[in-house]
Amino acid sequence: MDFYRCGYCKNESGSRSNGMWAHSMTVQDYQDLIDRGWRRSGKYVYKPVMNQTCCPQYTIRCRPLQFQPSKSHKKVLKKMLKFLAKGEVPKGSCEDEPMDSTMDDAVAGDFALINKLDIQCDLKTLSDDVKESLESEGKNSKKEEPHELLQAQDSVGEKLGSGEPSHSVKVHTVPKPGKGADLSKPPCRKAKEIRKERKRLKRMQQNPAGEIEGFQAQGHPPSLFPPKAKSNQPKSLEDLIFESLPENASHKLEVRLVPASFEDPEFKSSFSQSFSLYVKYQVAIHQDLPDECGKTEFTRFLCSSPLEAETPPNGPDCGYGSFHQQYWLDGKIIAVGVIDILPNCVSSVYLYYDPDYSFLSLGVYSALREIAFTRQLHEKTSQLSYYYMGFYIHSCPKMKYKGQYRPSDLLCPETYVWVPIEQCLPSLENSKYCRFNQDPEAVDEDRSTEPDRLQVFHKRAIMPYGVYKKQQKDPSEEAAVLQYASLVGQKCSERMLLFRN
Repeated sequence: MDFYRCGYCKNESGSRSNGMWAHSMTVQDYQDLIDRGWRRSGKYVYKPVMNQTCCPQYTIRCRPLQFQPSKSHKKVLKKMLKFLAKGEVPKGSCEDEPMDSTMDDAVAGDFALINKLDIQCDLKTLSDDVKESLESEGKNSKKEEPHELLQAQDSVGEKLGSGEPSHSVKVHTVPKPGKGADLSKPPCRKAKEIRKERKRLKRMQQNPAGEIEGFQAQGHPPSLFPPKAKSNQPKSLEDLIFESLPENASHKLEVRLVPASFEDPEFKSSFSQSFSLYVKYQVAIHQDLPDECGKTEFTRFLCSSPLEAETPPNGPDCGYGSFHQQYWLDGKIIAVGVIDILPNCVSSVYLYYDPDYSFLSLGVYSALREIAFTRQLHEKTSQLSYYYMGFYIHSCPKMKYKGQYRPSDLLCPETYVWVPIEQCLPSLENSKYCRFNQDPEAVDEDRSTEPDRLQVFHKRAIMPYGVYKKQQKDPSEEAAVLQYASLVGQKCSERMLLFRN
């Protein structure tokens, strides 16, 4: 078994995952794969070996329909509004929202690593033009024995936004003697409450007739029942993001959704600006050398996608597939979120941004925009109601920030059911690897039960594995195919084509 250096804990040989090159894949296939713990980087799709890898990576999804922004999330949104409205730049470093220079060292070496992997490995989903595709993609790759599943580094291109942690959860502890609140005295009032009270008294002095504030000014008769104070209704995520700006606002921010395809004119015309931004980001944040960030690497990992674009009538207006969500500030791109829009979710792939705008906490800001975007898509396509944030790594303190986007669920690595994160955390405190499903009888419902129905692409023909295996004499072949079947599940094994030489 091959082991690789872990990008999270830096263990020289602790990281382990299975991987395959996917040449073409339906959005439903990929949805089913990520619901079994898979993830993509470019056309490379990989799944950590959870009970063996040094830093287990649990698929995490947020439930946007119930999402409420935390205090630190609101702070980031307000900071953006102040910057857009008045050009206000926060003083000093943003200690509450550290940027990700150390956070995502895990992704720094990924592009180089995958480039070295043999692209002609045997686990592929292929379209009919498979041969040409293989020949063109395989020319520059190193050759390896085409058997066994590809073993690849766990951390391949995995990232939510910039990887900025939001605030950690506050734990209330009993104060030590001489420290903490004096329980014999009345509880302290928040400064905000005291200010509100002062304002109220001042208004009463100025307005002894007791008319309700705001009504006289608009020419309405005073009402006997004061309207409910707006402050009782917390502002929604959309209120905070789309708060109207003054006409003379200092800056203009526009978010554009562009299909990740060179056939799209908008993608094509913004490509060189987007690529330059990527290089600037990788060099500044991940300390890559400029020649490690070539157009080939950028295209291969952030523009190429195995997902086939689909625009069904009941789907979102933008359709399904892979997209770049571009953040244009005053006519130039300052950040790009690479996302997949799938039947049940928006899946975050990667984010790169202009380091000159680190003070805007663009990682957190883009994640909040993506959550709001998922809510927007849900209005037309009701089953599209989740935001997948990639992997949650509890054993890596700097990667636990994803757990702050609540409510969220983690995927059980054995039965592939979703479990609320609050129920998973106590187990993760005790053990890196956990089965979250508490039912000991529960099994993987989509486990491979009929491997003979698995679809194989062999010698330019499609056939069920039951037919293919009769032509095979190599005993290791059956083990490799059955391993593939167990990893992708019965449904995908019957829909996707497994390429065999």
